Amino acid sequence: MTSPSPLAEVARVFTRLGVTAFGGPAAHVAAMEDELVTRRQWITRDQFADLVGAANLIPGPNSTELAIHLGYHRAGWAGLFVAGTCFIVPAVLLVWGIAWSYVAYGQRVEVGAMLQGVQPAVLAVVVQAIWRLRGSLVRSRPAAGLAGAAFVGVLAGISELHILLGAVMVALALAGMTTRQKEDTSPPTQGVVPALAVGVPAGGAITLGGVSSSGIFLSFAKIGSVLFGSGYVLLTFLRGEFVARLGVLSDAQLLDAIAVGQVTPGPVFSAATFVGYLLGGHAGAAAATAGIFLPAFVGVAVTAPFVRRLRSTPGLSRALDAVNAVTLAFLASVVLTIGRGIAPSPWTLAIFFASSALLLRTRIGAGWVLVGGAVVGLLRQLLAGP
Repeated sequence: MTSPSPLAEVARVFTRLGVTAFGGPAAHVAAMEDELVTRRQWITRDQFADLVGAANLIPGPNSTELAIHLGYHRAGWAGLFVAGTCFIVPAVLLVWGIAWSYVAYGQRVEVGAMLQGVQPAVLAVVVQAIWRLRGSLVRSRPAAGLAGAAFVGVLAGISELHILLGAVMVALALAGMTTRQKEDTSPPTQGVVPALAVGVPAGGAITLGGVSSSGIFLSFAKIGSVLFGSGYVLLTFLRGEFVARLGVLSDAQLLDAIAVGQVTPGPVFSAATFVGYLLGGHAGAAAATAGIFLPAFVGVAVTAPFVRRLRSTPGLSRALDAVNAVTLAFLASVVLTIGRGIAPSPWTLAIFFASSALLLRTRIGAGWVLVGGAVVGLLRQLLAGP
């Protein structure tokens, strides 16, 4: 019996991961490590750690970028494309179908009740992400200062893109001062700005006009080009673009989109498909999906041949610390902003605190917590009667 080609193996493995990988980016990384390092031995554990670090240095969905890196390592350029596509497509198709159902049946009382139960659970998921990530995202006093300034900037209405670029500039300036003090002549900033600016359209925010497919694609490509961190940070960028600036989406719809991305397998960024469908139907869903994931393929294609060099560049490390600190501020601002949009009641408070306790004190996955919130919301409606 002949063994499958590396490319066929890549397709089979990442399709299965795309169907079964629940739990968010951290769970995806763990599943890939178990499958490809421990079981199949495609790659050593040290090499796997290098690829995880490389994925963190470029914008976009980290677990998807890791899948793309692993496909490239196993089967070259064709493997890069196949691994990413096979990991993304199952989640996208599932979310696409849910979005259609949401538009067709979302006005039903039962569906509305379930969504009201999910929304405080989503906030609990974001809060626990802040709590667990705080130490790894803010590692120094300068980083804490950047996080505080970014938090104030978001609340003042400054765009997330401008805050990110400003934080990177400050970090690079501090790195340059430290370098001069140590009389170190090695250039710390080489390669940083291109890595952070892949695919960013000139001129900042993009106007969708009539919510055309091309406008949806460009907006999501911009977001995918500058978004660092986990899928939860996507919530901040989506709100800034489509709720606050354009006014074409409500906070409730945005929370529903993130919830759908969380409870389905594969990348949380598949929530973009949901939002795209709300904005422009099937064409909008396709445009949003292509826009949000294209920068990940481009970023990995550019950096994959230079993983070792990226890992050893001091300037990249400083820039990433700044981006991580700003990420925490973005998450905190989302909790305050969207939390104000959820009507307070004993039910919503109970769901929020119960969800928070489960996430912080047990090993239950976020997806199950969101399902639980939906069940509680439905039970509340049934008990209230017609």
